[in-house]
Amino acid sequence: MESASLERQYDIIVWGATGFTGRLVTEYMATRYLDSNVRWAIAGRNSSKLESLVAGRNIPMLTADSHDPASLAALVKQTKVILTTVGPYARYGSELVAACSEQGTHYCDLTGEVHWMRKMIDEHQTTAAASGAVIVHTCGFDSIPSDMGVYFLQKQMQEKHGVTAQQIKYRTRAFKGGFSGGTADSMIAMMEAAQKDPSIRRIAGNPYSLNDGPPGRDGGDRFGVYFDEDFGAWVGPFVMAGVNTRVVRRSNELLSARSAGYGENFRYDEGSVVGEGAKGFLGATAMSVGTGAFVGLAAIPLTRKGLQKFLPKPGEGPTVEQIENGFFTVELLGKHPSDSSKDIRVRVHGDRDPGYGSTSKMIAESAIALAQEELPVGGGIWTPASAIGDALLARLPANAGVTFEVI
Repeated sequence: MESASLERQYDIIVWGATGFTGRLVTEYMATRYLDSNVRWAIAGRNSSKLESLVAGRNIPMLTADSHDPASLAALVKQTKVILTTVGPYARYGSELVAACSEQGTHYCDLTGEVHWMRKMIDEHQTTAAASGAVIVHTCGFDSIPSDMGVYFLQKQMQEKHGVTAQQIKYRTRAFKGGFSGGTADSMIAMMEAAQKDPSIRRIAGNPYSLNDGPPGRDGGDRFGVYFDEDFGAWVGPFVMAGVNTRVVRRSNELLSARSAGYGENFRYDEGSVVGEGAKGFLGATAMSVGTGAFVGLAAIPLTRKGLQKFLPKPGEGPTVEQIENGFFTVELLGKHPSDSSKDIRVRVHGDRDPGYGSTSKMIAESAIALAQEELPVGGGIWTPASAIGDALLARLPANAGVTFEVI
């Protein structure tokens, strides 16, 4: 098995470059890193689509097939890092993770499929550890604002007070952006898989499904409406909490192995701040009902087919204007274990549509960190905070318009 530390032709290969998010990643890389010390290429299944995307620019192009292990092995041997936007990952990503794990090639993706991440950990952790491949899932809006927001807040708590926050609350404040067919396809695919395999529902519902050790103090996700005294507002469910919370808890476990974790009693939850008074209550209730209705409709085969008629198709997504005018703002509250006057609040802000404009920059910077930064970990399956946390805290504000600040 080769190691990604050995000299390879490229630093990064963008796999799935002609897909909706892949095109955004390619444009970001071409704008910021075309004439730089980053050696990168794009890859996909269709050479004519790749040529159209390149449009005369000096960007190397490679082809492979998601379900052909030999072609994937030949692809990943050429690079230090594979950046993949090809989802649903449970349908198209397993062979690529296997190839990277075997060949010692670092890897990052945008998955939010918790059951698939659990499967990849179980199947490839030992192989990746032996080869030196650093595999990092959830390097986009799922779950960098959550994972890195917690990591940043805990560093601030340690520096200011010499302890870690015993509890952190993540609350969405404001969003503006569009919806992609790729995301819709991934959600529908997970519902279809859960119908065939009941264990997927159990994994998705387990708040510690990505951890390898004993569970902590957190229970299941909150889907109802509640008034949060710490934020002075009514709070509804955040649709991605079922992914992000698992990632943060795995980070705690992985960081604890090198004495940098958040503690065995650490608690973490996510929700969406709606507002105060009756208006806030009604808004949070509508959010809760809407989320429940969508999940319910998607879970039943007959209504799922009807729902798909109204969702964007794979390859479709928000307009350029929606992407550029989008943004997100999230607030995190970290509670000091014994003195509430020492609680810390952190704001995470992104300057583009969260799921696409911001996500494309987050995963690109994650890939560059994996390729060029000195990593604190060896091979294995990691989270953003545990593998590239410090590098991302420097790179994201400097290059990607994602900022972390104490408020």
